[in-house]
Amino acid sequence: MSMNSSNRNNGKRKVAVVQAAPEFMDLDGCVAKAGRLIQEAASEGAQLVAFPECWFPGYPWWIWLSPVADNLRYFQRYHENSLSADGDAFRRLSGLARDYGIHVSVGASERDHGSLYIAQFLFGQAGELLQARRKLKPTHVERTVFGEGDGSHLQVVETRLGNVGQLCCWEHLQPLTKYAMYSLHEQVHVAAWPSFSCYPQAYSLGPQANSAASQVYALEGQCFVLAPCGVISPDMHELLVETEQQASLIKVGGGFAQIYAPDGSPMCDPLPEHQEGVLFAEIDLGAIAVAKSFADPVGHYSRPDVARLLLNRSPQPCVEEFSPEATEFIDAGEGPARTNPADAPAA
Repeated sequence: MSMNSSNRNNGKRKVAVVQAAPEFMDLDGCVAKAGRLIQEAASEGAQLVAFPECWFPGYPWWIWLSPVADNLRYFQRYHENSLSADGDAFRRLSGLARDYGIHVSVGASERDHGSLYIAQFLFGQAGELLQARRKLKPTHVERTVFGEGDGSHLQVVETRLGNVGQLCCWEHLQPLTKYAMYSLHEQVHVAAWPSFSCYPQAYSLGPQANSAASQVYALEGQCFVLAPCGVISPDMHELLVETEQQASLIKVGGGFAQIYAPDGSPMCDPLPEHQEGVLFAEIDLGAIAVAKSFADPVGHYSRPDVARLLLNRSPQPCVEEFSPEATEFIDAGEGPARTNPADAPAA
């Protein structure tokens, strides 16, 4: 039986999203706290639990509060506490998914040698890594800390829950990125957010606008959207805020986690923005067919004769080894070998 036909027969499944503050810039503390939240989700019968953007080891809020030169004082600690895919903390997260028999979507600052990336990882119920991706374009001052992903990081993976995809934060404001994901026939989407507590003067950064982005994603893509959201704790606020001006730019709270159905409707009662916890909902993939009968943007509701997306999903390594004797480039990273242009036939 194919995965898709199996999904149609699976009925309802419980999923969960986290609304909580991290143990800020303390990776070991984040993993320990995640263990308690994963245990809570699994004990309630959830088969997937999703964590907020950069929750390991916390979103670097200082980038929005001070000049870059001042923020360098945070960088070494943040870098050392970021999640490495070959590190012990990564293996412990894998073990938590395995021990509790639950899919875990992780939002992390990923450390890859000297660079950091806004990353998402998906662990399966046996602890296996099902998916790893990086945010295509860090937003605004995020680019002072993080590098970029590429088209290979637009992924959807088949699981027992359905076809699962992930995006971070304002990737949900990128129409072409969203359309690329819709074309991969997502059924369950993780929309990870860091908290809606910075720059209260800016409506575009607030809970109403950004929760609407998650809701519209569900409506446009006719998929279930799990939107975990971080919280600014009093301890984080005390660490970050040193001046009255900074105090006006960030506040405690900001948690607005939610789960949306394929018709865009909210599926659970929200927690107060200062409260930590796990939200649950039961999803039934059969609801997707009903939603898509109204509008399928990559099917019957599309017009490819008028407009279509040009998408490059090939990895883009920064180094490719080349031998003059060879007829192909040797990719130093992942990705297909490319023909040597010098060997191309004359026009």
